[in-house]
Amino acid sequence: MCGAIVVAVSYILVAHLGAPGLGQRPSSRDGIPASIAAQCRSEQSSAHPDKLLMAQCIFQLLGAQHQRDLTLSHLLLYSLITLAVVIALAALLGWIAAGRALHPVHRITAAARAASASNLSARVALAGPRDELHDLAETFDEMLDRLQATFESQQRFIANASHELRTPLAVMRTTLDVVQGNPDSTADDLPNMAADIRAAVDHAEQLISALIILARNEQGLTVHDEVDLATVAEDILETADVRDRQVHATLEPAVITGDPVLAERLIANLLDNAAGYNIADGEIWISTRTTAGTSQLTVANTGPIITPADADRLFQPFQRLVDRTSHDGFGLGLTIVASIAAIHCGTVTARPRNDGGLTVTVTIPSPRAPDHDTAIQET
Repeated sequence: MCGAIVVAVSYILVAHLGAPGLGQRPSSRDGIPASIAAQCRSEQSSAHPDKLLMAQCIFQLLGAQHQRDLTLSHLLLYSLITLAVVIALAALLGWIAAGRALHPVHRITAAARAASASNLSARVALAGPRDELHDLAETFDEMLDRLQATFESQQRFIANASHELRTPLAVMRTTLDVVQGNPDSTADDLPNMAADIRAAVDHAEQLISALIILARNEQGLTVHDEVDLATVAEDILETADVRDRQVHATLEPAVITGDPVLAERLIANLLDNAAGYNIADGEIWISTRTTAGTSQLTVANTGPIITPADADRLFQPFQRLVDRTSHDGFGLGLTIVASIAAIHCGTVTARPRNDGGLTVTVTIPSPRAPDHDTAIQET
């Protein structure tokens, strides 16, 4: 369109130069020599013009007009041909440039089509200058990395859960087979069989309950009540089975907004973990406080030496440390703690203690500062 406008403007400008009429002042630039143009003007103004000379003037004028028309037609023809060639070259170069510019988009599309729940290994891995498409490709690859990590985590979780659920079922089946397959079995064997089956059922029920909590936490927080972690911890300590562990509690007000039942489960799991994975006559420290607009809950215990790498993986489902003295549980206690902290917009960290044991700190945003600084001391 711009080329067509240029051609039209050029043609109009050239056409308006025009050839002069007999009453105008012709010049050599109009195709008539200046001397002849002067004679024509002189003869035209005379009372008895020379007809032969006037005929020559008219002939010269008509020739100049013809030359002008021919020039305009050639100008129009060559301009249109040039415009057509330029349009063709522009289309070709535009197609090539567009193809090169859209090549990253095609790679992103191909990676998106290749991605599926069973195969998320496809990546764009775009090279070249950093521009908007390069940033888009990197963002897409990062998204695929997160999706792949999530799917792999879910697959491991399902596999581990299936394995854990098979264990109590296998115990119940084995107990029944032994009693039924023994011809010497008597009625006295039934209480022992019932006790074994009841223990296996309790084991399965606890596992299913833990899995249900994790599944519900995926739906997000549904209750938004103000909960004081110090009060909840005090109530939990009154009924918690800490065995022969000595508990040191420093409980300052630490108010959060969330689900009171989940807050109880969070503290109960931390205390159970601290008591279960401890040494004989060990110690447990629990504290709550409000600092920098957040509420913190810290639970530490004595125990064997733990490496930082082992501490980092404790929040993964079904993770147990083989060097701990107790192997009870399912390896879901700290996983539930991390899940509850996450839906309350909080974080949880685990740090090994220098002399053995673990320190777990839960940090959750606090809706307001505490009204008092009174601490509840329990030992």
